[in-house]
Amino acid sequence: MTAGRKPTLADIAAKTGYGVNTVSLALRGSTRISQAAREMIEKAAEELDYIPNATAKSLVTSRSHTVGMLVEYLTNPQPTAVATALQREMAARGYSVLFATSSTPEQETAAIDMFRRHNVDGLLIYPVDHTSLDHLRRLRSRNFPVVMLVGARDTGLDAVGVDEFQASYDATTHLIALGHTRIGALGPLRDKPLKLEGFRHAHRVHGLALDEALMVEPVGFSMEAGFAAMETLAARNPGLTAVFASSDMFALGAMRWAKLKGLRVPEDLSVVGYDNIEFGAFSHTTLTSVRNDGATLAKAAADKLLALMEGGKPLPPPTLTLLPGELVIRESSSRPGQKGWVA
Repeated sequence: MTAGRKPTLADIAAKTGYGVNTVSLALRGSTRISQAAREMIEKAAEELDYIPNATAKSLVTSRSHTVGMLVEYLTNPQPTAVATALQREMAARGYSVLFATSSTPEQETAAIDMFRRHNVDGLLIYPVDHTSLDHLRRLRSRNFPVVMLVGARDTGLDAVGVDEFQASYDATTHLIALGHTRIGALGPLRDKPLKLEGFRHAHRVHGLALDEALMVEPVGFSMEAGFAAMETLAARNPGLTAVFASSDMFALGAMRWAKLKGLRVPEDLSVVGYDNIEFGAFSHTTLTSVRNDGATLAKAAADKLLALMEGGKPLPPPTLTLLPGELVIRESSSRPGQKGWVA
């Protein structure tokens, strides 16, 4: 074998004395080949450092057994945890996962094009804009399997995600039940509207007036963005006693802002987040937050994508799987003027 050249089935055949077809069957674990022959061939393949050519195989089978996964912010521990769980789930089903990130629609489109060039069999995606999904619908119309990892209704796409509307409604209702009547919100107003729609709905149901000035969209995704947005929110709304943040990252930034302003959490400002990340559970004042079960979401999404990829064409009508969000009550929320309570 020439130095630097990748070993082939023919090289293994030459080393063992078996034919190329026998070598191929043995490396695929075929029981048509005796165990002794399989062991000899596998040993030779290991000594030669043979790696199967997945591209060549995909040309024969029209399947790469690889899927693409696209997330927006790897700085958010929640989708990162889901991505890790999804990689395990897909590996257990015999699939590899290619990862990419995007923070703009243009980056998202470029990443999807890259996945398609790599001949992935399907796509798992946290979309950048939950309200602009025509490019994903076009993929599905061409029988390309796509599963969104958000609980958005009536999108014409398969989706598996937490019921963000209901969970945010529950989180806001928790603050209202504690006696807060002046509640602010930090979160996206346009491209990911479900959480703040739940916030608005809680005000309507419980008869609280809602001024649009009570909602501020952070610029970017970080604790620093939450800190800056909280500064804007407080300047617009003197007398604010509580805030709902659509992400724990924003909530932790708001709590840091309160500390630097000499405000006590929760006595002066109750804070509720979303995602139940570890930083919130172990912060100096532990954070009340909506818990997402990432492992359950990953399994449901993997099952759905596998069914689409292996179910034949055309694809069946899209379905939505909504998972419940659980409000975990900790120290950061209480009745106005009182300390928090921990279960």
